[in-house]
Order: sequence, then C-alpha cells, then structure tokens
Amino acid sequence: MVLEQLSIVNYKNIEGATLSFSPKINCFIGNNGAGKTNVLDAIYFLSFCHSANSNQDTLAIRHDEEFFVVEGTYLSPLTSDSSPLKVFCGMKKGQKKHFKRNGKEYQRLSEHIGLIPLVMVSPADMLLIEGSSDERRRLMDLTIAQRNRPYIDALNRYNKALLQRNALLRDEEHEPDAQLMDLLEEEMARQGEEVSACRSAFVEKLAPCFQHFYDTVSGGHEQVSLNYVSHCQRGPLLDVIRRDRLKDRAVGYSLHGVHRDDLEILIDGHPMRREGSQGQQKTFVIALKLAQYLFLNGNDGNGEHPILLLDDIFDKLDAHRVEQIIRLVASQQFGQIFITDTNRDHLDQILSHGDCDYRLFHVSDGVIE
Repeated sequence: MVLEQLSIVNYKNIEGATLSFSPKINCFIGNNGAGKTNVLDAIYFLSFCHSANSNQDTLAIRHDEEFFVVEGTYLSPLTSDSSPLKVFCGMKKGQKKHFKRNGKEYQRLSEHIGLIPLVMVSPADMLLIEGSSDERRRLMDLTIAQRNRPYIDALNRYNKALLQRNALLRDEEHEPDAQLMDLLEEEMARQGEEVSACRSAFVEKLAPCFQHFYDTVSGGHEQVSLNYVSHCQRGPLLDVIRRDRLKDRAVGYSLHGVHRDDLEILIDGHPMRREGSQGQQKTFVIALKLAQYLFLNGNDGNGEHPILLLDDIFDKLDAHRVEQIIRLVASQQFGQIFITDTNRDHLDQILSHGDCDYRLFHVSDGVIE
C-alpha cells in the first residue's frame, strides 16, 4: 500500500498541511519538537484508528482548537483497480471520532484494522525490552490482527470473559456463582487456546527473520533469541485456569491465562533487559520490527508492502550498525518508507545507497515544507 497524499488539520502542533509523497522514501528533517513525529503519528492514526502514543483521541487536537482532521489517499500497486482508497478521520471535542473509508463510516473500527498494514519503529519501542509483558503482547496482537481478522474477535471474547471473571473474584460480599464461573472459564479456555495458537505460530515465523536482521545489523557479534511463553504450554488451559481458583479469589483477579503471555528476550542466554547495552537493545528492537514488517508482507516479499515508519532510530547506534540499517531499508525488500531524523547526514547516506525516488521535507514549529 502506498500513501499518495496526506491532509492534516489541527493535529497536535500541525495547524494545516497537505503533503504529496514519494512511493519509496520520504524524509523529514527538523529539530526535536518541531513536529516530525506528529506527521508519522497522523499516518499511524489512519491505519490503527488511534495515535501511536495515546488512546485518548482528544490529546491529538491542537491546543486551543476544537477539532482535528486527518485524511489520506492510498494506492495499491498490486491491484488492477487504479481507483484510490480514501481514509478520513475527524473528531470534535466532546464528541466521538468519525472514521470513514471512501466516504462510508465504519460501524466497528476493528473492521478497518489490516486494511493499511503498517509498522512503526520509534524510541518508545524500547519498552518492548524495558517494560512489562503488556508491551510485548501488544506487539503480537497488533501484528497478528493486521493479517488475521478472526483473531481480534477471539481476543475480544477472551478479554470480555476475563473481565467478568475478575469482577466475580473481586466481589467481597458474595461468593462467586459456581455455574457462572464455570461458563466464564470455559469461554476463556476456548478463546485463549485459539489466541495462544495464533501467537505461537506468529513467533515461529517471526524468529528466523528477526535472527537474520539482528545478525546483519550487529555483524553476528552476539547471540540473541526470542521465545514465546504461555500458560497454554502447561497443559489444557481450562485445567490451568481452574487449578488456582481459590488463590485467584484471594488476590481478586485471574492469575492464569493468555493475558499473562510473554516474549522471552535473551542475549547470550541472559535477559536482554539486564545484560544488553543500549546499542544492543536498540538493535534488538529494530530487528524485531523489521521482522514484523516481513511477516506482514507475507515473508516471501510478494504481498502488499506495509508502510514503514522510522522515527529517530539511529540514536545510540555505532557507525557499523547505522550503515547496515541504512543498507537494509534502502533495498527493494521494503516498500514506502517515512523517516525522521535531526541529522541530515543519515538521510543523505540512505538516499545515496540506491537510485530510487525520494522526497525531503523540512519541519519547523509544525510547518512542513
């Protein structure tokens, strides 16, 4: 998928902009806080129906304004139909947001997820290593959902049953209804095993691509691994959930289930969070996100190219690692790319590695030229 044109009104610090893009490389140069990341965030919003930084949509409205509008025009190089896809999002303070595809409003925003596949790499991704398991599950869920729509439904049904079970566990005045508890646990097990199977298959496909990208960028100087950990690996999930029902009642929430799944991240057999340098951790995250891109692209490279957003990714990397990342993203393996940086030298290096179309934008105080 290629974003041909983007229109922005009152989105964060951008008062107004209408931008036409290259189908290959688009570079945004400017100082910190100029608004480069906000352009990428607007593009992200059109794929996932929310900001990359917050689920509170009102925070995207420019200060002292009452609304924002973001609209994108897309083309698909793989389809014979040359008609563009138009995606619109608008929101006023105190009202719900409106999300439209070719002028028709969605009834459920989940119907939009996966239409415009996208991968974003940003400094916030360090939470994949430093943060809780919530961050790593979110990566799995967001990626799988873009290629497997039934996965969203299974995950939503699991989470609904989980919330209801937790509500029963927290009720201090009444003992949980045993029959209702049984039904909720059966639903959690049924949906959870489907979720776990999808996550397991995802990591199995992701791991070799991730390993290849990490070795390429690092020069093979360290050994890293990525392993899926789930309570489903302990036996039938229904048995696992029911095994500690009394303990769950004591703490007031469900201790077992796929809501506790994780990705184990190791370097030379030790936790990356504890043993990895800043450069190694950043290399890990970038390799993971590039592997995510290849997964969405169908691994064989013949699928619909996702859009790739690279937000200030070169900080804390040595010259060799920067050089290898530049070679990778400038190759034909990747489709349309949006890059931000305060350092013009990095972008010049990327552009010099291939004879490909590009556009360069300068951003200052929310003004894009």
